[in-house]
Amino acid sequence: MAPDPRTPVLVGVGQWSNRVDRGEPAVEPVDMMAEALRRAAEDSGAGPRALERADAVRVSRSLSRSYRNPARLVAERLGAAPRDEAVTPVGGNEPQGLVAQASRDVAAGDADIVLICGAEAWRTRSATPRDRREDLGWTTQDDTVSPARQTAPDFRLNHPAEIARQVFAPSQVYALFEHALRAAAERPIDEHLVRISELWARFNAVAVRNPHAWIREPLTAEQIRTPTPDNRWIWWPYTKVMNANNAVEQSAALIVCSADTAAALGVPRDRWVFPRAATRAHDTYIVSHRRDLRSAPALGAAARTLLALAGGVSTDDLAHVDLYSCFPSAVEVAAAEIGLGLDRQLTVTGGLSFAGGPWNNYGTHAIATMAGVLRADPGSLGLVTGVGGYLTKHTLGLYSTEPPPDGFRWADAQEHAEATPTRGLAEEVDGTATVESWVVQHGRDGDAEAVQVACLLDDGRRAWASSDDGDTVAEMRSGAEQVGRVVKIRADGTLSL
Repeated sequence: MAPDPRTPVLVGVGQWSNRVDRGEPAVEPVDMMAEALRRAAEDSGAGPRALERADAVRVSRSLSRSYRNPARLVAERLGAAPRDEAVTPVGGNEPQGLVAQASRDVAAGDADIVLICGAEAWRTRSATPRDRREDLGWTTQDDTVSPARQTAPDFRLNHPAEIARQVFAPSQVYALFEHALRAAAERPIDEHLVRISELWARFNAVAVRNPHAWIREPLTAEQIRTPTPDNRWIWWPYTKVMNANNAVEQSAALIVCSADTAAALGVPRDRWVFPRAATRAHDTYIVSHRRDLRSAPALGAAARTLLALAGGVSTDDLAHVDLYSCFPSAVEVAAAEIGLGLDRQLTVTGGLSFAGGPWNNYGTHAIATMAGVLRADPGSLGLVTGVGGYLTKHTLGLYSTEPPPDGFRWADAQEHAEATPTRGLAEEVDGTATVESWVVQHGRDGDAEAVQVACLLDDGRRAWASSDDGDTVAEMRSGAEQVGRVVKIRADGTLSL
């Protein structure tokens, strides 16, 4: 049965890893995006027509280069004249959000072809001194250029009191989540390190087979969890390879159009992948106000809503899954909220540590890879999730080579999520508290330098404390359980055991 002419369909995907680490010349982000879109057009079989006729170009915000209107620059390189030029705010949830919006626009008749793309040249940017970056010759746009429309508003994700206590690095906060969920499971630290290293080894095995992955070197679980000069502790209990790898030069792109446009462009039917349903929701924006540091109830609500929209699909029906994998705790929490076992394969790319973590744009790579997986397994279902912030903003998408029987469906699942703060934040404390979670910061030489602790007061409020005292750091890095321990927080936020 032929799909409705307005059914949105993903017809082309493109990815590119520019291996500057192997001597390839650096390329600026908008040129990388244009190249990924050309690859997507070739993948579709429609060629340049699929690009030149675009109604919209929507870009995942690049952190490597701040353009006033990156969508216009990309369109100019492709010979397109879109009505809509847009860029996302910051967030790993945004690429899946772009596909959902494109699908809604196509289904409503507001667009026939939408181009989605993103790119990062972070290795080049990081290696170039700030005062020399203009020497790269990357494109600049002055204030006479109309800025791109931002697809969603920005939200404050850090409380001033958190920033004052130096609680804001994603690698730090996700490591705090890790200890919290480990302690809730009553699992010893050494045993838990084995568990998450085995999880990451399964991700690595997928990256080894992914031609677009940045790191394809096989790694054992023992290698992943064992600190070395090249794999030092960052925020214990995470080694470097357990962190998202942003030191990449990668681009990815997607072409979404209507079914009748796909047919008119001559896209072969075996290239069609249908977005069947999508949802979004967010957990409490400020981490300090969350009920706990080991769950994401809004993600669970978004997942349940997604499966219901798809006609009562169950997790057993999901043949392929890609969970956003910036850190192990992100995968563990998502799997628990969705109802997926950690022993099944939870990535199609290899994840942000191995396939690559190009800041906001990993999700575009995940969807592009999922499209290839589904084409090779016709009729199966694939789930892709995106995360922004600190397990804060969630987007989920369900895909298949078979069209949705009732058309593409979308919902904001926020009404089903816990959206209100459930804890107060104690900005100033001078007294005792109980450790909720803790992490240990390590320097580039591998030595433990400081501890950061999340605590709960007797009245239920959360408080933050830290210490760089050598004895305190050594004790909290000893491997002994600290969750549940009573400590003292001084007025200046320092921790005393």
